Amino acid sequence: MIPAAYPDKAEIARLTARMLLEIGAVNFRPEEPYILASGLPSPTYIDCRKLISYPRIRSTLMDFLAVTVMREAGFEAFDNIAGGETAGIPFAALVAERLALPMTYVRKKPKGYGRNARIEGDMTEGQRVLLVEDLTTDGGSKLSFVDAIRETGASCGHTAVIFYYGIFPETEKTLGDHGVALHFLCTWRDVLAEARTQASFSTATLDAVETFLDAPRAWQEEHKAG
Repeated sequence: MIPAAYPDKAEIARLTARMLLEIGAVNFRPEEPYILASGLPSPTYIDCRKLISYPRIRSTLMDFLAVTVMREAGFEAFDNIAGGETAGIPFAALVAERLALPMTYVRKKPKGYGRNARIEGDMTEGQRVLLVEDLTTDGGSKLSFVDAIRETGASCGHTAVIFYYGIFPETEKTLGDHGVALHFLCTWRDVLAEARTQASFSTATLDAVETFLDAPRAWQEEHKAG
């Protein structure tokens, strides 16, 4: 069912942060930083994949994502919803169901046999495609998916995520320079604010996380191993 009336963007951000905290998807560990895929340290880690195991939260967030896309991009803006392998696939399917649109998914690389395809499902020339993922950090990983979509002759000018780091100023420029608009539900700032409201972590931990959010590159440089 296509959602119609939902909270404003600020309340969606607060509620999304609350849900992520409630299921333990938010992890803060400044004293023993996580190592990200980039190899850089971070006192924060978020696991949006956990959402698929919580039906009430999952359903609410997918309603939020669908209505956010419609509000910001348009009610008839898309012909196809594509999920990025792997985390984006379940969320793309759920958004496609709400918007009553076909769903496809994009592989990170060709599978190496058969059709050697990167696009699975039917995507045709001229379709306007929304790329759905669980999160984005600096936006870079989205570009390969967008290019694979465009190689079919379809267009892809929008990507929607549940969580956007919101701390790297180059992110939206990286996507914008590639002709892609970003839509999201909440950021680390929203999560930090809700964590303070709920006292989900110690004050010392939250203060350390805020230091990272204020200057993430400097924090990472200071905390590099070796």
